[in-house]
Amino acid sequence: MSDAAERTRIKSERYESGVIPYKKMGYWDADYTVKESDVLCLFRITPQPGVDPIEAAAAVAGESSTATWTVVWTDLLTACDVYRAKAYFVEEVPNSTEEFFAFIAYECDLFEEASIANLTASIIGNVFGFKAVKALRLEDMRMPYAYLKGYLGPASGIIVERERLDVFGRPLLGATVKPKLGLSGKNYGRVVYEGLKGGLDFLKDDENINSQPFMRWRERFLYVMEGINKAAAKTGSVKGSYLNVTAATMEEMYERAEFARELGSIIVMVDLVIGYTAIQSMCYWGRKNDTIVHLHRAGASTYTRQKVHGINFRVIAKWMRMAGVDHIHAGTIVGKLEGDPNTVKGFYDALRLPYLKENRAFGLFFDMDWASLRKCMPVASGGIHCGQMHQLTHLLGEDVVLQFGGGTIGHPDGIQAGATANRVALEAMVLAKNEGRDYLENGAEILKDAGKSCGPLRVALDLWKAITFDYASTDVCDYESVPTSSSS
Repeated sequence: MSDAAERTRIKSERYESGVIPYKKMGYWDADYTVKESDVLCLFRITPQPGVDPIEAAAAVAGESSTATWTVVWTDLLTACDVYRAKAYFVEEVPNSTEEFFAFIAYECDLFEEASIANLTASIIGNVFGFKAVKALRLEDMRMPYAYLKGYLGPASGIIVERERLDVFGRPLLGATVKPKLGLSGKNYGRVVYEGLKGGLDFLKDDENINSQPFMRWRERFLYVMEGINKAAAKTGSVKGSYLNVTAATMEEMYERAEFARELGSIIVMVDLVIGYTAIQSMCYWGRKNDTIVHLHRAGASTYTRQKVHGINFRVIAKWMRMAGVDHIHAGTIVGKLEGDPNTVKGFYDALRLPYLKENRAFGLFFDMDWASLRKCMPVASGGIHCGQMHQLTHLLGEDVVLQFGGGTIGHPDGIQAGATANRVALEAMVLAKNEGRDYLENGAEILKDAGKSCGPLRVALDLWKAITFDYASTDVCDYESVPTSSSS
């Protein structure tokens, strides 16, 4: 066929004037062969009544890549067949008549190298307000090896952080300073000192402590580092506190981070709400300055919690590992915050494993090689206490930071006693595990026995033994077993 004839065929098949279905425009291809270099997305789509699920999937593919609401002739000036995203598979969501899983492939060249901002502007840019869908959720993504190689990932990650702390064979222990707001700098530093002296590895700022009138950031940093240094000298262990450098501008964040580094801090903290570009920039700074970067997922639940609309946190976890954070809050299961066991397991796997295998029971829909990006340390916090230590160690594993805020500072005998209770509870559980005991089944008994020789633990167990946050999770995995792979 001549070039002129081919152009005539293309025009007649696709370039009809006016509005034509996205499926007909080329954004649906059931015969598409997924390439190793493709970026893959899984969307949960709830189409508007009367909208065909395949057409809805094609619309999402189109609007997140090259399409607009009508045919544009300028497509002929591009390699449009290459740059169009392809919806290639649609299946019903189990136990739902309205929701569908749509698998969509994107050419890797659609995205700027090593830019979370550009990746997200494309994938979640406009499609979530698209009228053809009643609700839309990005459930999972597979980034190809070639694309991941442009990202630096965590500078420290799990292994290097343990080497710097010289702590192995157990979860790390932390606590969040409480109350979040209102303390003076001197009293804030006192909380840090007593917690670290009592046996914690870290204290931390909470998401909303920055530089308020009652305590400016320099004052906090100075008193916190004084507490860290005194506790390190007292215990002979490496200690730290996550200094929140979140601020109104990047210039201010860099200034605060530099001051923290000059004072000797080994870790700084930022909030998710600062945005992907700012997060990635701070991770670059941390890499250059040998400083661990802790990310608080402040604001995440505003778009991750709903089952049918928004973004699943596992996607955020993947983006943040790519961006280079060393720590991220990733769920507790047994605490006060949202956390289905299988769902959280999927989050932790996405952060800690070098290679992901499709496992729909954990919400993982794609195989994915992390291309040697370092592991990211998950952090568990929010309504946990020492009486849950057997559950926490069983469910979350060894490579995790267990952060007890109220479960440390709420101890009736003070902060140091609360820290000691947590440390003794953890070591009792690690010992039971190493001895081959069924520490999950016998956890309560193990803790009770440890409390006989540790007054702070005994008091804590008596105080919080009945405290649970037993609510049904709003975000559970859709599959109970692992199906045969059909998506990649």
